[in-house]
Amino acid sequence: MAVKIVIDSTTDLLPEMLEKFEVVHLTVNFGDEEYIDGVTIDKNTFYEKLIESDVMPTTSQASPEAFEKAFKKATENGDDVVAITVASALSGTYQSACIAAEEFDGKVKVVDGRSVAIGTAILAKMALSLAESGASSDEIVKKIEEERENIIIVALIDTLEYLKKGGRLSKTAAIAGGILNIKPVVSVEQGTINVLGKARGSKHGNNLLVKEIEKVGGVDFDKPIFLGYTGHDDYLLRKYLEDSRYLWEGNVEDIPETCIGSVIGTHVGPGAVAVAFVKKTSA
Repeated sequence: MAVKIVIDSTTDLLPEMLEKFEVVHLTVNFGDEEYIDGVTIDKNTFYEKLIESDVMPTTSQASPEAFEKAFKKATENGDDVVAITVASALSGTYQSACIAAEEFDGKVKVVDGRSVAIGTAILAKMALSLAESGASSDEIVKKIEEERENIIIVALIDTLEYLKKGGRLSKTAAIAGGILNIKPVVSVEQGTINVLGKARGSKHGNNLLVKEIEKVGGVDFDKPIFLGYTGHDDYLLRKYLEDSRYLWEGNVEDIPETCIGSVIGTHVGPGAVAVAFVKKTSA
């Protein structure tokens, strides 16, 4: 009996990796137009609409019915399931998964990822590796719940306006970070978004990203690392890698990179650069 890993569409894995998971999709709405994240709207089209539309998009959590359908498919051959969701502090998707799991007599276990996007991608990759090595669902859940405590996303974003409008950041915090030409540096840790600092220009912002990584104790290079960006191109990500070259050279050969999808892009906006990693621990 195997263990299947179910994720939601806010988890930003590379396309070739996504094929190994069962994915439950959230929705994005531009006014009366509803799109299924990653199905009826791709990333490029989403960012085009985000930039050109006069309507601020909204997002909807995945429904219990959507998870129930995914769980039925994943368990049809008798396999167990571990589902990992976006942080419950940021979305009701976790609760939807828990409601659906109640119908499967303990064969489905749900983990609150307490992260998002490329942060949840780290947990998904770890869970898949454990499942492929023959670990039980209980063993996978135990390990993932341990590892999620040390996952951090640090991001340089163009503006806090999208986070404020989407209700993911207080108006006071948004105003504090919204001074002219200031690019905020934020973190996501344990499902909480924190404004860490403000930078004038991307180079200063990239330096702040490196400093924040060092401040938490550095990167555990034995664990997965992901880079992400929002918008049409990865120019700012390439610049960040150049500015932070000394942090990565000699420690890691290749870091997976991905464009962050429409649900998280709604709340972050274009022009963001993010790195997700597992921080070093003394243990």
